[in-house]
Amino acid sequence: MAKAPVQKFADHISRVFVPLVILLSMVTWLAWFVAGRLHSYPQSWIPRFMDSFQLALQFGISVMVIACPCALGLATPTAVMVATGVGASHGVLIKGGQALESAQKVDCIVFDKTGTLTIGKPVVVDTRLLKNMVLREFYDYAAAAEVNSEHPLAKAIVEHAKKLRPEGNHMWPEAREFISVTGQGVKAEVSGKSVIVGNKGLMLSSGIGIPLEASEILVEEEGKARTGIIVAVDREVAGVISVSDPTKPNALQVISYLKSMNVESIMVTGDNWGTANAIGREVGIEKIIAEAKPEQKAERVKELQLSGRTVAMVGDGINDSPALVSADVGLAIGAGTDVAIEAADIVLMKSNLEDVVTAIDLSRKAFFRIRMNYVWALGYNVVGIPIAAGVLFPSTGFRLPPWVAGAAMAASSVSVVCWSLLLRYYKAPKIAGTAKEIGITTL
Repeated sequence: MAKAPVQKFADHISRVFVPLVILLSMVTWLAWFVAGRLHSYPQSWIPRFMDSFQLALQFGISVMVIACPCALGLATPTAVMVATGVGASHGVLIKGGQALESAQKVDCIVFDKTGTLTIGKPVVVDTRLLKNMVLREFYDYAAAAEVNSEHPLAKAIVEHAKKLRPEGNHMWPEAREFISVTGQGVKAEVSGKSVIVGNKGLMLSSGIGIPLEASEILVEEEGKARTGIIVAVDREVAGVISVSDPTKPNALQVISYLKSMNVESIMVTGDNWGTANAIGREVGIEKIIAEAKPEQKAERVKELQLSGRTVAMVGDGINDSPALVSADVGLAIGAGTDVAIEAADIVLMKSNLEDVVTAIDLSRKAFFRIRMNYVWALGYNVVGIPIAAGVLFPSTGFRLPPWVAGAAMAASSVSVVCWSLLLRYYKAPKIAGTAKEIGITTL
């Protein structure tokens, strides 16, 4: 588990704290001892059954005992330990203190579209054939090419193709020379024919002309927040498959709540601009980046970081991995790919978009407690050490016996631990109805 960078502050202080306290203890004893020998204070100050040496020794020991580097050392790890445990109980797996510290600074979140803002289980809703071909044959070519792809849209095509075949007969023609073009589609040779399944960009880069009818279909589907997938057989567009992936029911409320937390939301997707804009309107995201390849997603994240933003990336697929790694905090949807989960700093195990809010809110609450722990630990030592050294003794006659100093030292550590343990009672924000409260309406 990665250590929180703020822990370096405590480590640095602790390195010099112990030798400094030993030195202060010796100086305290020496100062009172010399003052006693030189009769610099009235003999009446010395308690019964004590001499000046014993009084000086008591002050020196009290300084040694009351000083507490333990509270400083416990300030961060106790809060991090409790916060990660609480996060896990809420379905938010936080991979260490570094992820927790970075999350509390986030002021900009970049969302992937498919599987993150949308349900992630796209289904084929329409098919337009543009070539004299039987529908089942058309899907045999498309499914044979897509069956080796892990992309959700590919899985939707394969599942739809299964419905067109006799029950239990899901053997597709063999696909050779399979090539997956990340963020665009796939290429393969099926039954001796070249098959390309993907977006408009893949067709153009492959030198395949897109007929006017296909372009009109794509524009129409984009307006419906659907994704149009082109299928080309032997370098001719054979048809367009329309795939729909509805937005998650709570997406609008989550984006609204993040706005109330002063966190800007941005959507980045490899999908076309029309579909991306339609989805953006549904969930309340104004800033949209579409038709982005995986490396371009990472570049956008880096651009935001260069502008001074602390960026979190939320995604679920292989295409999101570069951006998840580049972001200050990577949040992976639990139902996503193993690659995305491995690349992320925080995993949302329930695949619930509300857990993005929980992760940010919990990290802020945890670091508030860490800061208070440091304030208490430092304040305790700043006040306690001079009192133990006897600064109040000349004016009030008050001195701190070593056993009391020891009890105070233990109490300071216990208080830090207890303050951190209060995080166990953390409750995730309730965000239902937030959109109405902020004045955002669903289109």
